[in-house]
Amino acid sequence: MFHKIKDIKPLPDFRLLADFENGEKREYDISPLFEKWTAFRDLINTPGLFELVKVDVGGYGISWNDCLDLSCDELYCNGIEIQ
Repeated sequence: MFHKIKDIKPLPDFRLLADFENGEKREYDISPLFEKWTAFRDLINTPGLFELVKVDVGGYGISWNDCLDLSCDELYCNGIEIQ
């Protein structure tokens, strides 16, 4: 099941606030991905790139550029629910 994203906002310390179509909000920490996937280090090394995050067409994921993206379910399943 897909948990489609309606909106995404960059937060301090490489965190994201995802607003899902079902009304839930989740906070997701990108920083663990810096060690797991070297491509994500561009978010540290390229000033302003992290803030360019956008929701992909259809809400099935987010992306920064052609090389950096995350699925909606990654954010939903591994994010922390915000009340």
